Amino acid sequence: MSRLIINLVWQATEQTLVMVLAAGLISVLVGLPLAVIVFSASRKELYGNPFIAKPISLLIDALRAVPFIILLVILLPVTRWVVGTSLGTAAAIVPLSIAAIPYYARIAEIALRGVDTGLIEAVQVMGGSRWMVICYGVIPEALPSLISGLTVTLITLTGASAMAGAIGAGGLGDLAIRYGYQRFNTQVMIAVVFVLIALVGLIQALGNWAAKRTSPQRGA
Repeated sequence: MSRLIINLVWQATEQTLVMVLAAGLISVLVGLPLAVIVFSASRKELYGNPFIAKPISLLIDALRAVPFIILLVILLPVTRWVVGTSLGTAAAIVPLSIAAIPYYARIAEIALRGVDTGLIEAVQVMGGSRWMVICYGVIPEALPSLISGLTVTLITLTGASAMAGAIGAGGLGDLAIRYGYQRFNTQVMIAVVFVLIALVGLIQALGNWAAKRTSPQRGA
């Protein structure tokens, strides 16, 4: 493999990591609060307001139903308005984030729902407010599942970032299309596939480690 290809793969890997990590961070910052709202509004012992929970839940499902490749095209005007261009790594973060937010929000909500109801009742019996139940009871208890959900989200974003290369988003997908497929360079294609597999394996390993470290049973 030539030095040029190695440099191109390295640069594309950095671009992919920027896209995935930025979109993953945004998905947590926006998706987790959405999950908390839906969870707490759907539980009678907390806020119990279906008029809030149902519309947000429907919006989450509606966004999740749109295929990512279609979302890329639909959001081109929004992307240009936000970052000033529809090409490049920064531009790809916009559709990746919008796709990841509802995806992680639903995973996080499922994780929160998995918390034992007895924990909620115990915090309330000790005089804890509804906000304290969520912040000091539900979220810490669900943290391993939340981390596992983020791991799945990051892996999904890795694949989506490669797909974004079809519209010139940069990263490994763009490299595979321009230098591998269009120029019939098998070495580039193999290198991109190898790096993507390595990235997914690394993300999964780190996610498993973090989930295990935050699990209450880790000392067992």
